[in-house]
Amino acid sequence: MPVIPEINAFSDDLVAIRRDFHEHPELGMEEVRTSGIVAELLKKWGVEVHTGIGKTGVVGVLNGNGPGRTIGLRADMDALPIEEKTNLPFASKTPGVMHACGHDAHTTMLLGAARYLAESKKFNGKAVFIFQPAEEGLGGAKAMLADALFDRFPCDEIYGMHNNPNGKPGKVGVKPGQAMAGADFFDIRIKASGSHAARPQESIDPIVIGTNLVQQLQSVVSRNVSPTEPIVLSITQIHAGAAYNVIPSDCTISGTMRFFDSDVANHVRKRIRDLCEGAATGYGVEVEFDNREIFSVLVNDENLSNVMVDIAADVVGEDQSTITDELTTGSEDFADMLHVIPGAYCTVGHEGTLPLHNDGFFLDESILPVGASIYAKLIEQRTAV
Repeated sequence: MPVIPEINAFSDDLVAIRRDFHEHPELGMEEVRTSGIVAELLKKWGVEVHTGIGKTGVVGVLNGNGPGRTIGLRADMDALPIEEKTNLPFASKTPGVMHACGHDAHTTMLLGAARYLAESKKFNGKAVFIFQPAEEGLGGAKAMLADALFDRFPCDEIYGMHNNPNGKPGKVGVKPGQAMAGADFFDIRIKASGSHAARPQESIDPIVIGTNLVQQLQSVVSRNVSPTEPIVLSITQIHAGAAYNVIPSDCTISGTMRFFDSDVANHVRKRIRDLCEGAATGYGVEVEFDNREIFSVLVNDENLSNVMVDIAADVVGEDQSTITDELTTGSEDFADMLHVIPGAYCTVGHEGTLPLHNDGFFLDESILPVGASIYAKLIEQRTAV
């Protein structure tokens, strides 16, 4: 791949940085070490650094050679609450925390672009490097926006990217318009009445209620939503009980909904609430439905999607950089930034087919200079428009 030669020359440094991040993962809003290293490296390369934005976020500002536009680039820094099972020599040293989504690579790629641009200064205008905390459902983008991110660092356009373990190295895809789903997280708390397990007739069993409710929830999409509407409702957690001989008093069900249409999402929210109220009435218990609207739908600017594909083609080749019509039911809080500043978000393929958020996920490090080169070329070309 024709990555930028100067970036390719320090690709070993990028691998070392990424492996260090991977070995020391931090959960959202706890990225103290990670953001500290990011700030230190940016300062070392002569980039103006601002820290503590959105709690642990970092913003770097680099001026080019003359007047021009301001382009933002964004990467996420947080890891996931997953116990790593890769057996890599640089596997996570933090129990129960793992970079299973490639944010360690995203951060590294943006650092690579910042280093190259600081050393080469082959651009006009201004580059804004945004290192965001807490992308994994904890509102990192909103936190940075609440800290006046784009008032303090105005941008004309903004771009982001995500690795894609699709076994197609260097395959770049951008979906114009609606691209990634909005998402809710929810908890359903059943407050019933426990008893000795040998005398179930003295209880109102929350586990029976909960498992019945799960089955009803599974029918919401298949029976209450048109089959032509892309929407997902998944139950991901059930918590109840702590002993073999006790029927507990409480049961909690948790899950997520992914959607592209707000009216459909509102309909599903109402159906979940109705089912919870029905269970409460039918069993004579209390059922609480706590729903949080976490991610909005990610919408790529139509024109800038084509711009990003064309610029990525300079790195990976025209046959490897394409516009796609595939909707992604995964969610990304970069969407919140795209509601404020026009831009686009792409995926970059690499070797390996284990999915994201898998405890054995392995990232192909050859993607690092590729992503860094795409980021750098976006600055070189878009600041001059």
